[in-house]
Amino acid sequence: MDNPPKIRLANINDLLVIVDIYNQAIASKTATADLKPFIVEQRIDWFNQFDIDHYPIYVAELNRKIVGYATLTPYRNGREALKKVAEISFYLNYNSLGKGIGSALIKHVIADCHRVNKETLLAILLDVNTASIKLLQKFGFKEWGNLPLNSNFDGNKYGHLIYGLNLK
Repeated sequence: MDNPPKIRLANINDLLVIVDIYNQAIASKTATADLKPFIVEQRIDWFNQFDIDHYPIYVAELNRKIVGYATLTPYRNGREALKKVAEISFYLNYNSLGKGIGSALIKHVIADCHRVNKETLLAILLDVNTASIKLLQKFGFKEWGNLPLNSNFDGNKYGHLIYGLNLK
């Protein structure tokens, strides 16, 4: 990669682009189980639930343009014994695929897990999302679970896979 992306913590001014990128994933019908696109106003409360010290949103910038983002969210929120486990999600602008942005985001999130006190990462994704599966495997994630045929996209049924990575 000639020009690596800059990874930083997101702020509310990034929300429009984050929503646009997520809506691309919705339209693909292979990268998320949401079926209808969002508008920014629908995602303000979602954005405000993130906490830079425990569950941040990261954005990747290339040439001063946001081209992807990643989030850490609680796994089984409120269960104290699982507070060091987080779910990682990541989405890229489809016009920026193949530029190492996903790798840069995941590498950064893994490195930041010490700061945010996380020891285990889980990724929950559709089994049809082979590009994300390969990316996770590149960083040592292993398949820890398979929930078959539980997502319905206009008659196409996809299972959920759970990929995990122990950081300790």
